[in-house]
Amino acid sequence: MRKLQVDILGLSTSPHTNGAYALILYELEGKRKLPIIIGGFEAQAIALKLENIKPPRPFTHDLFKNIADAFHLHVNEIIIDELHNETFYAKVVCEVNGVVHEIDARPSDAIAIAVRFNAPLFVTEEIMNEAGIKEEQKEEGEEDEVPLEPDDEELSPGLLRTDVLLEELQSELNEAINNENYEEAARLRDEISRLKSSS
Repeated sequence: MRKLQVDILGLSTSPHTNGAYALILYELEGKRKLPIIIGGFEAQAIALKLENIKPPRPFTHDLFKNIADAFHLHVNEIIIDELHNETFYAKVVCEVNGVVHEIDARPSDAIAIAVRFNAPLFVTEEIMNEAGIKEEQKEEGEEDEVPLEPDDEELSPGLLRTDVLLEELQSELNEAINNENYEEAARLRDEISRLKSSS
């Protein structure tokens, strides 16, 4: 399993996400971004730490950090290592008394913990290949590719409709990325994945 180190690009929200946020991770040695939809509480916990704002009373993730410090538990790294049915899974890799433990966690909680421990974040290459989005930049003077006309006898009408829909969704995805609308990009990415798996 190859791990790619990522960092937090930012958090964004939009009116149609019902209070959810898109947490945007980016490859340190690449050009892909990984949007993960998270809840408002976790987004607030991450944002407060990134902005170095100390709440009057400890939040849940601050409490975890305080307990970990009291018992000399060190968080080595966070790794987002699974994706099932559009749900990401993560592990908090921590160490106490020389023994390493991998603890299952939601990515939002794992990242809220990581920012408190200054622990590095990783994503498996497999997940980045499956769910990462790359901003496509055209070279100056480069024309849009003109797709070849399909042979109508070889493709069924249903397949043609799916191909056209996939092209439209891919175009909308590129536009959403260019406009930095990562919640919409995440939704479109998932829709494209569903279409590809059902065709």
